[in-house]
Amino acid sequence: MKTILVIEDDSQTRENLAIILEMEGYHVVQGVDGAEGVDLARRENPDLILCDVMMPRLDGHGVLRELRKAPGTQGTPFIFLTARGERTDQRHGMNLGADDYLCKPIEALPRGNKDR
Repeated sequence: MKTILVIEDDSQTRENLAIILEMEGYHVVQGVDGAEGVDLARRENPDLILCDVMMPRLDGHGVLRELRKAPGTQGTPFIFLTARGERTDQRHGMNLGADDYLCKPIEALPRGNKDR
């Protein structure tokens, strides 16, 4: 089973994401802020990381910088999931080494419509 680490300080958003992903068959690990997310990434070795940008203690950019420096996590796919959707924000995230940049709000596609 693939593991996805969700790093998100908003509990409702984090829980909703976890439910959606678990319904799709993923094992989900949840981090409540950037510092905890870095620790979980190092400990859990997830297959994918979904990370908010604006968080306390360590923002998403800091999380990505830390994880890209460490041999065990530098190759882990990393996607920013954030309300900061301006093109300059996206470019900055991608220049830091993110694999993708998705803007909130997000919604689950109805089952059977995964190719939309």
